[in-house]
Amino acid sequence: MANATQIRLINQDALVGVFFALLAAVGFSAKAILVKLAYLDRVDAVTLLALRMAFSVPFFIGVALWARRQHAEPLGRRDSILVLILGLIGYYLSSFLDFLGLQYISAGLERLILFLYPTMTVILSALLTRRAIGRTVMAAMAVCYAGIALVFFHDVGTMQGGLVVGASLVFASTLSYSVYLVGAGHAIARIGTARFTAYAMIVATAASVLQFAFTHPLHALEVPARVYELALAMAIFSTLLPVFLLSHAIRRIGSGSTSLIGSIGPVSTIFMAYVFLQERVSVLQVAGSALVLAGVIIVGLHSRRGGA
Repeated sequence: MANATQIRLINQDALVGVFFALLAAVGFSAKAILVKLAYLDRVDAVTLLALRMAFSVPFFIGVALWARRQHAEPLGRRDSILVLILGLIGYYLSSFLDFLGLQYISAGLERLILFLYPTMTVILSALLTRRAIGRTVMAAMAVCYAGIALVFFHDVGTMQGGLVVGASLVFASTLSYSVYLVGAGHAIARIGTARFTAYAMIVATAASVLQFAFTHPLHALEVPARVYELALAMAIFSTLLPVFLLSHAIRRIGSGSTSLIGSIGPVSTIFMAYVFLQERVSVLQVAGSALVLAGVIIVGLHSRRGGA
């Protein structure tokens, strides 16, 4: 009887974990939709990013203060510099390039390009460790980029100009985030996940606000109320809640299962783009998305088994 109760509680905990992972994936994916909706009011990327980060940072300041009480030892000089560099690369630069790219390409293509980060992480790790990439991973990566090519050709017929520029900006965003992931592993192990994330987000917020202050007059904040609402929604539903839900999902079902469930992200973006942005969905786009998802899942599974 006790064993049956324990099994039932474990299954319920796993279901909660799956639900949290799904919500986190959809929340992260909704960012592109909210950005595109804000652009309809002719707000620029610098202003929108500054608003999103400003709305998010009070939470991360609270986490940083809490984490500081949990860790008696302050950050050393080396770790402080590392947090500064990785915060600028992983959260500020990556977000800024992504926001710029969304001015030119569809939300669906943006999410698929961002979803390539596991392939870039594998390549960067192989370069750093001087290890060869296995044939299975190479083939899976080729499938990923073939899928991106299909979606790109789909968008050629639906988008007006700037497609190459936008895709290049989002690709650069994905690359910068991959550099962050490769560099953050050892730092997080030493500093702690909550403290590292909070400090890095505070660095990124400072950079975003300073960029706005140096490039825009104060009256640039006089944007329609809808932009503030969308930026606040971005901060809550595409930044804070997904981070919280993701950590709880990993605790319940593990990082492997959570990342696989996260594969629904690009699919949910394409669906939301169809509903809220009236972006057209074609067979070519669906086929390309399927190739990207399949390739990334193969890369992820092979990497967790220790393959190169």
